[in-house]
Amino acid sequence: MVPSPVAIFPSGPLYFLAGLMLGLFVAWWRQLRVRRRLGRLLTLLEQAPSPGGAVELKAAAKFPIPRLFSLVTRQNEQLQALRSQLADGQCLLAAAPIGYLQVDDENRLTHWNPMTRKLLGIEPGPEQQRLGRLLLEVVRSYELDRLIEGAREQQGCVEAEWSFPPVPPERKSVPVRGLGIPLSHGSVGVYLEDRREAVLLAQQHNRWTSDVAHELKTPLTSIRLVTEMIQPRVEGSLRPWLDRLLSETQRLSSLVQDLLELSRLDLQPARALSLKSVDLPRLVRSAWETLAPLSNAKQLRLEYVGPAQLSLQADEQRLYRVLLNLLDNSIQYSYCDRPIRVCLSTALAEASNGSPELAEAESVILEVIDYGPGFPDAAIPYVFERFYRADAARGARSNPSPEAISSGPAPGGSGLGLAIVQQIVEAHGGLVSAANHPETSGAWLRLRLPRSQAVPQSINVTALP
Repeated sequence: MVPSPVAIFPSGPLYFLAGLMLGLFVAWWRQLRVRRRLGRLLTLLEQAPSPGGAVELKAAAKFPIPRLFSLVTRQNEQLQALRSQLADGQCLLAAAPIGYLQVDDENRLTHWNPMTRKLLGIEPGPEQQRLGRLLLEVVRSYELDRLIEGAREQQGCVEAEWSFPPVPPERKSVPVRGLGIPLSHGSVGVYLEDRREAVLLAQQHNRWTSDVAHELKTPLTSIRLVTEMIQPRVEGSLRPWLDRLLSETQRLSSLVQDLLELSRLDLQPARALSLKSVDLPRLVRSAWETLAPLSNAKQLRLEYVGPAQLSLQADEQRLYRVLLNLLDNSIQYSYCDRPIRVCLSTALAEASNGSPELAEAESVILEVIDYGPGFPDAAIPYVFERFYRADAARGARSNPSPEAISSGPAPGGSGLGLAIVQQIVEAHGGLVSAANHPETSGAWLRLRLPRSQAVPQSINVTALP
């Protein structure tokens, strides 16, 4: 007798239940994995934690799909807002009265606005054929290329001024000021400013100043000659007033001469120079001897630190004027019975905007240091401006008596001395800076001038009475 299947397999329903439970477990486990992945995705999508962060994450774990849809919607809204902001920025750049261009890490042009094309004289053409090309292929300006490289290397804003060559040739060169700004991933943005109007205004101002100075020169000379002629013929009680008139006339004549010198250097800085080989230490001693009456009155002495001989190509007369102005300024404000230090040395010029030619050029460094009160900190950026005086108390006295005028010039100058120094140094292709020396607390004026030849001899330290 054959047994029935139910009798042979009495636990069939148990196996069925076990398989069902296993299937449910696998389904729950897979759903759990999906929820965990969605939870990680939600965490990435949520850039900023909300006030109820823990509750929302727990709710996201229970109901991930609706939350995912909500976050995707929010991301789309943010993306749309960013696109709107980008469109607004591009619209502002396109309408900006200043040029802007941008290059990538390989100096390929990625963006520029219409003002840039107008400023650089780029002829109209297909825009897409120019974007993506090397900048030098589109704009033939090595100064612009050096500005970009300088901003990328220094990772900071770099500013430079140059004249863009005529494009096409019948156009005049355009003075341009560029500001390079490093961006992400090696990109660099450059703002370009048209300086033609500013240069024209400066030229008109200088021309006006020169014309006024020329007009004043002749009558001042006549007044001085007449005063000198009648001075010995007046009574003794009136002599101080004539001395005052003569002193003020000489001061005005000196001011007019300074204005004429500045105008010549402004209009034609290179042509105004007569270059030749100049022995700078000898010129320093000569300028100090010229000012000996002023230094002896305050018992000051010159402390020279530098080579015994050092020559450079310069305009001797104007460089002598620079030394006179610097030493006279130090003598005027230095305390009595103190030294005035003049340091002379040579060094390789610092690279400017990545220029290898400037980096390899040798320069001369001249420092004039005194033991006076120094410059006020707020006045240091303005000491080279024309007619600027750091301290009103140091200015010329108002309404002095005739006796005071006859005894000597009033303290303080016209405010043009350091401005003339800066103009002459820059005409030579050099730089000048002002600060307070950390050791003496006095004024510290530092000049850097280009040099072409001659090797300095052994260093010595001398002091002149």
